Amino acid sequence: MDFGGSLESKINRSDYKILIVDDVVSNVLLLKILLTNEKFQVCTANCGNACIEMAKKEHPDLILLDVMMPDISGFDTAVILKKDPETLEIPIIFLTALNNPSDLVHGFQVGANDFLTKPFNKEELVMRVVQQITLVAAKRIIVQQNEDLRRTISNRDKMYSVIAHDLRSPMASIRMVLNLAVSVVSPEMVGPEIFELLDKANRETEEAHDLLDNLLKWTKSQTGRMNVVYQDFDLAEVVPGVVDIFTMIAEMKKINLKYIPSDEKLVVRADNDMVKTVIRNFISNAIKFTPEGKDIEVFYKREGDFARICVRDHGVGIAPDRIDTIFHKGETTYGTGGEEGSGLGLQLCQDFARKNGGDAMVESVLGEGSTFSFNIPLKVEE
Repeated sequence: MDFGGSLESKINRSDYKILIVDDVVSNVLLLKILLTNEKFQVCTANCGNACIEMAKKEHPDLILLDVMMPDISGFDTAVILKKDPETLEIPIIFLTALNNPSDLVHGFQVGANDFLTKPFNKEELVMRVVQQITLVAAKRIIVQQNEDLRRTISNRDKMYSVIAHDLRSPMASIRMVLNLAVSVVSPEMVGPEIFELLDKANRETEEAHDLLDNLLKWTKSQTGRMNVVYQDFDLAEVVPGVVDIFTMIAEMKKINLKYIPSDEKLVVRADNDMVKTVIRNFISNAIKFTPEGKDIEVFYKREGDFARICVRDHGVGIAPDRIDTIFHKGETTYGTGGEEGSGLGLQLCQDFARKNGGDAMVESVLGEGSTFSFNIPLKVEE
């Protein structure tokens, strides 16, 4: 980050206070005149103990600290200042007649930000002071920006949570009514145009409900309000139920959704709800990007100490340059029926898979189809 001359020129020097510490009165007066002329606020002390007291009282932005003083040395004063949380962040420029390399090393060890050798050059003094004040100003900008960003993220997550939570219930009611309406009426009963509108409203409501559900879970996950509840369960008791939910939706798009049971009993240790959410998102995604008349297969298998759950479609596939970023890019995509996808579902899938000790993966050939999968740990046999 370049704070160069542009930030230096924007600094209002009268906002910054410099503490001058020297037991020689003439040195203090000279420094005070120089820095006051440069529009800085100035306060003074004549020994190490007075410096410590003044630093706590005045909260200066920079300390010019003489090394050789009658009570305690500047080095010892710096050690005390750096141990106190109230004063440890204040930068220190040592004023010294010492030019031995070991003295310089010791000075930096006790917290020096810079050195000025006596007798000092006036222009050099001002330049080094301004440089340290510029760093102080830059740090304050970063701290303020971080605080603003933290507040923005907090407000965003709160807004997402409120939107998702408050809209989810009425959307669930609308979804239920439309599901029922589409299941009991036919084009002959209401006419093809009305039936098509009902069918479209039903599909879009399903997508809106799923998006709100994902948004609520993603917000809880990002803000640490979603805990992983580990349970031991047989995949044969969970996966078929999730597939059944999407059977009617797939049939409406003339897609054959198939569950292929495993020859082996696989018991995993994971969060049941999170596993179901990942499978739901993978199946929903597959339906969006699979043309009419094609198949989608849902199956799982053992891979070492993990079970791998897969959703394989024979749809449009994914371009090679998108595969590496598909779980975290969050871009809008469109399905074969014009369905709009936010990308949030796939981000949530990877997040949930990793929270359960596994990961999410994709294999795809453009124009031939994709296999989305995730692995979760198998139950450890005792």
